[in-house]
Amino acid sequence: MQKTWLIIKREYISRVRKKSFILITLLVPVIIAIFFAAIVFIAVGAGKENLQVGVLDSSGLFSNHLRNGHGVFFRYVSGESLTKFQNNYAKAGFNGVLYIPKFDIADPKGFTYFGSSQLGLDADSYIATQLDSVIENRRIALAGLDREKFDQINADVELKTVTGEDHKEGSVLVAFLVGYASGFLIYFAMLFFGMMTMRGVMEEKTNRIAEVIISSVKPFQLMLGKIIGIAGVGLTQFFIWILLTFILVTVAEIFAPGISQHARQLQAMHGATQAQSGSNLSMQIHQVLNSNINFPLVILAFLFYFLFGYLMYAALFAAVGSCVDQDATESQALTFPVTMPIIISFFIMFQAIQQPNGALAIGASIFPLSSPLVMIARIPFGVPWSQLALSALLLIGGFILTTWAAGKIYRTGILLYGKKITLKEMVKWLGRRS
Repeated sequence: MQKTWLIIKREYISRVRKKSFILITLLVPVIIAIFFAAIVFIAVGAGKENLQVGVLDSSGLFSNHLRNGHGVFFRYVSGESLTKFQNNYAKAGFNGVLYIPKFDIADPKGFTYFGSSQLGLDADSYIATQLDSVIENRRIALAGLDREKFDQINADVELKTVTGEDHKEGSVLVAFLVGYASGFLIYFAMLFFGMMTMRGVMEEKTNRIAEVIISSVKPFQLMLGKIIGIAGVGLTQFFIWILLTFILVTVAEIFAPGISQHARQLQAMHGATQAQSGSNLSMQIHQVLNSNINFPLVILAFLFYFLFGYLMYAALFAAVGSCVDQDATESQALTFPVTMPIIISFFIMFQAIQQPNGALAIGASIFPLSSPLVMIARIPFGVPWSQLALSALLLIGGFILTTWAAGKIYRTGILLYGKKITLKEMVKWLGRRS
């Protein structure tokens, strides 16, 4: 045990002292902050096109009824023929022409946009929505209905979810965000730190460092110390990232308070319905801590599935690293069976977020190779304790089994040089007696 601890200490300190560790640890929160700042910057309207649309209305029903928005600005043109205006709209400062023919209100057809380039999806949808709105108002008027009363008839139901014995109100959106974020972090950790473990083993094998270390410790002790040491590096980085992200968010709130105001202004431009939706979103986020999500359980589960999910896959990555000699093609072929369950689990995680109690979600959240991603995504929605306990026990068992199997492969592979190892040979090594 003392030798294993020395290896853990060596792996942890040697990596924490590297410049690459310091740079990655400090830069990742900054990059994330820049990424989200760019999203907000784009969302509040930066760089959006202004589309000047000339409107030729032969029906006479749309005069001053088309509203500007989404970067689309309507200007009505009269006294021009369509053929003539099609050839001269650019000189008049227009990007295109919206032609509205005389049409049957019961079967509106013939609306056409002429432009030098294809409309963007947002502009196309907005123009079509404006045309629909005017025609709908006209139909309501012809039917002798009052618009305000008609709007009152339309239902706008807000569904609340109340669960648990304490009857706390839940939020599907918050559960989705918590589940997705937790699953994505574990997905990133298993791939990133698993690959780091594999590269570390490959480097020591190539430099013949492993031969020197194995002369004093068992291969299994070396592998176990390596994956636990790198796990410590990963946890250290995550805690620092969380702390730095919190600091950056706090600083952004202090020095850039206008961002939320710009976002609300953008919502107002999208119409009353979306503004109301944005208001509901703000209320949901404000009530996160009072929701029915068991955050202490989420945090504990995240640490558990992060740690044991990483340890299980890191053992497999270490086994692969012990069988290759810095050959990218060979390493890719052997890592494919290890990375595929992680990638498949990532896609199942999306299904689990949409249908957390579906058969696929339940099965994948219990199966050890996929449970680190799928179970953590289900927990914010509520998971029976029996399923959670079974999933945890099977994951611990999966970790023990994969570590044992990886140790058998590692013991032989770390001392082989210049030979191409196949999956078939690796399976044979599992049957050898120690």
